[in-house]
Amino acid sequence: MNALEEEYHYYIRRYASTVEARGEIEHELISLTAKVPFDDRFNQSAKLEDLSPRLMSEFLREVGSELADEAHELSIEALGRQLNIVGGPAESPVPLNVGLLFFNEEPRRFFPATQIDVVYFPEGPGGDQFEEKIFAGPLAQITRDAISFIQRNYLKETVIKHPDRPEAERLWNFPLAAIEEAVVNAVYHRSYEIREPVEVRITGEDLVVLSFPGPDRSIKLSDLRKGRAVSRRYRNRRIGDFLKELDLTEGRSTGISKIIKTMAANGSPPPEFESDDDRSHFLIRLPVHEKVAEIEAEAEKNVGEKVGETSGKKVGEKDSTREETREETGKGSEKSSEKTEKGSEKSSEKIIRLLSENGELSAMDISIMIGITARAVEKNLAKLQKSGRLRRVGPDKGGHWEVIEKA
Repeated sequence: MNALEEEYHYYIRRYASTVEARGEIEHELISLTAKVPFDDRFNQSAKLEDLSPRLMSEFLREVGSELADEAHELSIEALGRQLNIVGGPAESPVPLNVGLLFFNEEPRRFFPATQIDVVYFPEGPGGDQFEEKIFAGPLAQITRDAISFIQRNYLKETVIKHPDRPEAERLWNFPLAAIEEAVVNAVYHRSYEIREPVEVRITGEDLVVLSFPGPDRSIKLSDLRKGRAVSRRYRNRRIGDFLKELDLTEGRSTGISKIIKTMAANGSPPPEFESDDDRSHFLIRLPVHEKVAEIEAEAEKNVGEKVGETSGKKVGEKDSTREETREETGKGSEKSSEKTEKGSEKSSEKIIRLLSENGELSAMDISIMIGITARAVEKNLAKLQKSGRLRRVGPDKGGHWEVIEKA
């Protein structure tokens, strides 16, 4: 073999051995030689017009920047350079990746799978049924919307009164602060070069947040599980800067320790953090509060027993009253449907009345006030919007409901 045919290989130190870098490890090793991180690089396939002046102005107002007052007078280029999301010479300005991730309406055009998938398995991961909600759009928006959606639909508070003390015990199936940290951590530290979304999987046993790839190899998994991990380098420092300005993260390697403390404060089992030797993924598992799970299981059991008592009496025993009614009208199923419809209308009218008094109520607030589930409230809200009686003004978080036709 002559000099022109020689093959070169990369080697890394893993534990006590020197091994050849292959696959994802080789790719990461080569990417480390780039002086500019991915989120801070120019995107040659994008144009200045791909940056939204509206999103930039909203960001400046939210963070309290003095630049917000004059933003409408600036060109996209000038405003982008002020935010440091536009680079290149004056004759050929180019958006940076971080600018497209935060200030483009559809970042998936440039970075496929820039989304958060929330999947709920009512019968567990082995069941046939699941509910899925996909959040796509600017990073800050989808992060907040996904967390708000989980809070409204899947978080439950259990209040336990004790005879020996006046204070009631308040427990959550999953503490919100831990979920916020886990989701923001995934958005912050995932790779936007990998075509895999952030996934949140919810069952009656746990809430899991999965992202790709895993934590930096400078972090020991043993330290990470103890909440003592401090990263020597960040995969997306510019993304972290924007999330920090929006108060979505502290950016000081405190997220994992906060998850551990929040779970402990709620009385929940400790969280679990998983990855593999190749650091191909990172999984955060938040187990459900054991006492809350027991109370919910007991409540479901009691409901099932009551339904059994009222529906069939004994197996094979006929309900004469129901049969007589059906024979008399010949439209038993229609009556049942009509009754359900009336019940639904009643809930709708309650929702309209509440929102006419306070349009900032969340689905969770309404569910507590009228005694139905948050998911049932969401369905009613969707029907009211479709019928033109309600209109949503602004985003899920920070917006409000407007009643078009009061009951």
